[in-house]
Amino acid sequence: MKKWLKRIGLGVVAVVALTVLAGAGFEGLSRAAAARSFPAPGRLVDVGGGRRLQLDCRGTGSPVVIFESGLDTLGSLSWARVHGKVAESTRACAYSRAGIMWSDHANGPFDVRREVNDLHKALAAAGEKPPFVMVGHSLGGPYVLTYTGLYGGDVAGLVFVDASHPDQVARLRNAIGRDLDQGAGLIRAADSLAWSGAVRLFAPKGTIAPDHAPPQTALVAAAWQPQSIRATVRESNGLNETLTVAGQYRRLGDRPLVVLTRTATAPPAALKAMKLSPDQGRRLDAEWRAMQDDEAAWSTRSRHQVVADASHYIQFDQPKVVIAAVGDVVGLVRIDALAHER
Repeated sequence: MKKWLKRIGLGVVAVVALTVLAGAGFEGLSRAAAARSFPAPGRLVDVGGGRRLQLDCRGTGSPVVIFESGLDTLGSLSWARVHGKVAESTRACAYSRAGIMWSDHANGPFDVRREVNDLHKALAAAGEKPPFVMVGHSLGGPYVLTYTGLYGGDVAGLVFVDASHPDQVARLRNAIGRDLDQGAGLIRAADSLAWSGAVRLFAPKGTIAPDHAPPQTALVAAAWQPQSIRATVRESNGLNETLTVAGQYRRLGDRPLVVLTRTATAPPAALKAMKLSPDQGRRLDAEWRAMQDDEAAWSTRSRHQVVADASHYIQFDQPKVVIAAVGDVVGLVRIDALAHER
């Protein structure tokens, strides 16, 4: 009997080992296929230390619009529905931060100033000249705010697309009575399994790309997502640092600023996933709107627009609104440049 139990145990171990090897092999082949089938749009720019960032610049004209994505694995694809249209009227660049999509991973502990410096180096190496109009979605808002604080002479205007607020952790905690569960545990679990092929096979559709993303964007994002999760975890772990540093640079002077804010509330399923009651959901939305109002007060020349029928990903749900907002800021920067020449 013991002999048979031992054989059964060895058989189970062998099956598990083969499954693990097969999954790892599948993931390795899939990553090679992604690199062949979906090469980086734009170019890979050396930012020092043997590292490269993917930078996709299109069009001509000044100021140059710089798109900064949020805390996700989309990178430059986050702007797929607006990038090309903006590039019809001025130079426009979208990029992927370290470790996201085609960009090389960063070394050492997370440092938001180094992340921002990566972008500064990439733009300089690529020959992109200021003035810049910085456009930040979600956590991209604090990134472009920090960029403005560190390289203020380069930044002539900004657009916040449902951007995170430096004080949001404490303010949302006060609004709902506890810290908001934003799925960090699930992201870390996915990172730990990315090598096995499980993420590629079983990731829910909504975790790859937003509902209104173009099909090709979703396809490319899915192909590269397992490689990008580690960088997302790294940025998530550095969230408090990112918000704290960005909070030092809220004074934007008279730079043109447009703040775009979602109207869509979280559906019941999302509230349930976050373990929030409908009343907590309403308080969460009200506090988010108040923080967006505060962001609009950071410049003496600002406009705050609440966008109808838009979720957190306004650039996918209502791309024309984002394109128009960018166009407004670009126009004001050009007027300022002409006035300065006179």
